[in-house]
Amino acid sequence: MEQVTGNNAAEQILKLDNIHMYFGKVEALKNISIQVNRGEIYSIIGPNGAGKTVMMNCISGLYKPQQGNIIYKGETVNRFKPHRRAEMGLARTFQKIELFGGMTVLDNIRLGRHSHLKSGILSGSLYVGKTREEEIKARQFIEEDIIDLLEIEHIRDKPVHMLPYGLQKRVELGRALALDPELILLDEPLAGLNLEEVEDMARFIMDINKEERWQVTCILVEHDMGVVMDISDQVFVLNFGNMITTGTPEEVQNDPEVIKAYLGEEDLYATRR
Repeated sequence: MEQVTGNNAAEQILKLDNIHMYFGKVEALKNISIQVNRGEIYSIIGPNGAGKTVMMNCISGLYKPQQGNIIYKGETVNRFKPHRRAEMGLARTFQKIELFGGMTVLDNIRLGRHSHLKSGILSGSLYVGKTREEEIKARQFIEEDIIDLLEIEHIRDKPVHMLPYGLQKRVELGRALALDPELILLDEPLAGLNLEEVEDMARFIMDINKEERWQVTCILVEHDMGVVMDISDQVFVLNFGNMITTGTPEEVQNDPEVIKAYLGEEDLYATRR
């Protein structure tokens, strides 16, 4: 186990140290290093195919990089499976919605709480003691915190497949929050949403990051540059698996290489309006 030392030990929640990821002869990530501090909204941007989702998959444990280390809360987690990282407080939403369409909103969100249930087989089968206490606490957390935060009380008992896409996005965020995470990976949470839904989702992300009840560190992959530049603390720019630059939104917007490779004059103008 690798421990983080020095002045940043209390602040740093995630570090990628010289990550290389290959698929055959294609190097999807080339010597990628980042540091995410607790409490940040850290955005990863880049053109389609730049390697953004590959980075997210390495962090969550779906991929294991061939070189480099992933350090989460001071511990090297390269060998940890996704469920082990989830138990450590690392949650994930996906670019393509991964919900159970035939189940209700409430049941989908409850699934995200599964890793926190610690009762044994006997108490679980009888629904007594610790199991009952866990279920009551989980129900209160989901119904009083998550459903209220995401404003989905009116659809809690509806099957997910009956909901419009924008509400399904909220449900997926709710399922990730059911883990009560310290770090959440948000893979294009605004994709496919209309303007009003984008504004709502951006507000939810700000709430889970800033509100005292939540204070969740967020890593955001997103193409909506207006939102990225408005809500991010740090922005990392990726292109063809290579880092172009990293810095504050203002620094990134004014970087000539970013403008050339990704933002372009029109998109850059939009972020400054």
